[in-house]
Amino acid sequence: MRTPFHSSRRAAGRRTSGTGIPVLQGGEQVDSHDRTTGETRAMKDLGEGFHTFWRERHLATLTTVRADGTPHVVPVGVTLDAGSGIARVITSGGSNKVSLIRAAGQEGAAVAVCQVDGRRWSTLEGRAVIREDPGSVADAERRYTERYRQPRENPKRVVIEIRVTRVLGNV
Repeated sequence: MRTPFHSSRRAAGRRTSGTGIPVLQGGEQVDSHDRTTGETRAMKDLGEGFHTFWRERHLATLTTVRADGTPHVVPVGVTLDAGSGIARVITSGGSNKVSLIRAAGQEGAAVAVCQVDGRRWSTLEGRAVIREDPGSVADAERRYTERYRQPRENPKRVVIEIRVTRVLGNV
């Protein structure tokens, strides 16, 4: 059974269906509020359907924003650690998406990753930073291998690490 959650943003009075996690404050994840039961939940508590969807093999899109404000949308593989609220994308350090995130500075860039399977969908919004240290890259490669397959060798690999601030979707 799906439980309707709302996002902290509403479009012109239109109710958002699916799940919603409001913005993180002070590094702590703010829980989402279920309008039906009045209950609050952290991402790790959003239900097995949500977690299964993010473990199944689905390609996703990563959306970053160019300097002129237009979206840059590319296909990616993404992994989610719901317990820590971190999504990870492995990529080459010279890619355009990495350049756009680096340009945002130490605060990181606002991004979204979205995956769709038929009528099921989920979007994770958050702030992305680039991690280049060998430990972060190895951890992200391990997670990618668990969800997809062993990634090809890439000595220029970096990790786009997204601290999830909002979850939308119907899973």
